[in-house]
Amino acid sequence: MKPVFNRLAGIALGALLVGAAGAASAADMTGAGATFPYPIYAKWAEAYKKATGIGLNYQAIGSGGGIAQIKAKTVDFGASDKPLSPGELDAAGLTQFPTVIGGVVPVANIPGIKPGELKLDGATLANICLGTVKYWDDASIKRLNPSANLPHLAILGVHRSDGSGTNFIFTNYLSKVSPAWASQVGAATSVEWPSGIGAKGNEGVAGNVKQTKGALGYVEYAYAKQNTLTYIKMINHDGKAVDPTADAFQAASAKTDWAHAPGFYVTLTNQPGANAWPIAGATFILVYKHPGDAAKTKQVLNFFKWAYANGDDMAKSLDYVPLPASTVQAIDASWHKNIDGAAIP
Repeated sequence: MKPVFNRLAGIALGALLVGAAGAASAADMTGAGATFPYPIYAKWAEAYKKATGIGLNYQAIGSGGGIAQIKAKTVDFGASDKPLSPGELDAAGLTQFPTVIGGVVPVANIPGIKPGELKLDGATLANICLGTVKYWDDASIKRLNPSANLPHLAILGVHRSDGSGTNFIFTNYLSKVSPAWASQVGAATSVEWPSGIGAKGNEGVAGNVKQTKGALGYVEYAYAKQNTLTYIKMINHDGKAVDPTADAFQAASAKTDWAHAPGFYVTLTNQPGANAWPIAGATFILVYKHPGDAAKTKQVLNFFKWAYANGDDMAKSLDYVPLPASTVQAIDASWHKNIDGAAIP
């Protein structure tokens, strides 16, 4: 399978992301976790390297892996699209903060169907993932798309095989719109899928969907856009069919009061609003409140402080939603409140 982010391949193989060997220089930061924000972290890190000379060795191994690695203290920061609860943070001695907001998008490979031509509601999407809707010309899909030329083609679900925050956002949404999904499967970074095949990372899901007729998967929107995948419109909480756009992701987070959410614990799925994308979510960074290496944590915080100040246009170019200034201020306040002073930039 060809690399999903060809435009970023040079970055991944160069000094910025040093690859599996992990041979970062002493000055470089190390992080691991979510694939959802990998495109923007890579873009920020490339610019930061040019500005400061400090690189980032970030391993996009999935949110579950990022949580495990920060708990094992093998990286300077962990990254997860699934926020840890305040209790989980306290138990591990961690604090977390959001970086950007994005959207998880159903994508399909259906001959003759163009991006945005098909729409689904949450209940039908859940039934497909449960395996009870098996063909693209099923009556429940045709009812929502009476003018679409849907083939009698078996649906092959493609889901994440690794512990994944994208998985959490998607299954959290399905649990809110489908009692059957909530009771039979639930929401987590890893779940027992009733049907379909597994693939590693957003890039693995994207690659399998692109290569397999009849496939249906879910990826962070930047992966769908970069790979020119056929995205599916969703009927949202207010009954409106919406396209996955930065404005729709922003609408899903418009009423969020980040400053008063303990530990920034917020989920953005199935939010009300005529323009809101229903499968939206933030992505988070995890660091220790009392780090063993305060200088390294300061380096990490400096990087994200720089990204909040300089990285909004880069985030928008990849269809992520930057955090509002008030949220950035709340994050800075949380650093001073929760993290040892020696680690504060």
